[in-house]
Amino acid sequence: MIPLKDENPTRIFPFVTIGVIAVNILLFIYQLSLGPGYERFIFAYGALPYEITHGVDIGPQVQIPLFFTIYTSMFMHGGFMHIIGNMLYLWIFGNNIEDSMGHIRFIFFYLICGTAASLAHIFANPNSKIPMVGASGAISGILGAYILLFPHARILTLVMMGFFVRIIKVPAVIVLGFWIVLQFLNSAAAFSSEGGGVAWLAHIGGFFAGLLLINFFKKPYEFSQYQ
Repeated sequence: MIPLKDENPTRIFPFVTIGVIAVNILLFIYQLSLGPGYERFIFAYGALPYEITHGVDIGPQVQIPLFFTIYTSMFMHGGFMHIIGNMLYLWIFGNNIEDSMGHIRFIFFYLICGTAASLAHIFANPNSKIPMVGASGAISGILGAYILLFPHARILTLVMMGFFVRIIKVPAVIVLGFWIVLQFLNSAAAFSSEGGGVAWLAHIGGFFAGLLLINFFKKPYEFSQYQ
């Protein structure tokens, strides 16, 4: 199931959501402009679990504390499909979560969920020297908040099952419930594997961070207004 659009109106203009999307796209364009230096940039500013757990910069060296690469990595992506998928989810679900808590709270919520997601991956892979990049962890936190605040919101969804391809409206609880189950299944399948790929545990960590934190960040009347 691929979400395309939700039918959940907002009351405020999503400045932060659009700003985050813009920063991600601009940084990705910059990454592409580096040519052969693309990989060096990823290893320098991506979050390497080994560097963070051991406090050792294995290079390329950066002029920021190693822990801060958790935040630089949130705005970097590894390819076109990576950034397109992430920005699609951020656009569909981020504006409503920003609306539910306001611009400033949303910024902190986004960064905290991204931090929780990164730490979940680092905890599970403390000796990994493979850089983690992408906004997926922070966006997963948005999905966790969305499923709790707007479970009945209708999501225009592309459903593909073999030759069956339809665009239908599906409740958010089903779309996002399917998504988190898929993260658990993929995480279990990848548990014993080594090497690169998707940081499934980061998605799971971010999602549950969103579930736990939304009550502290949302405006007090949000539940009664949106159910």
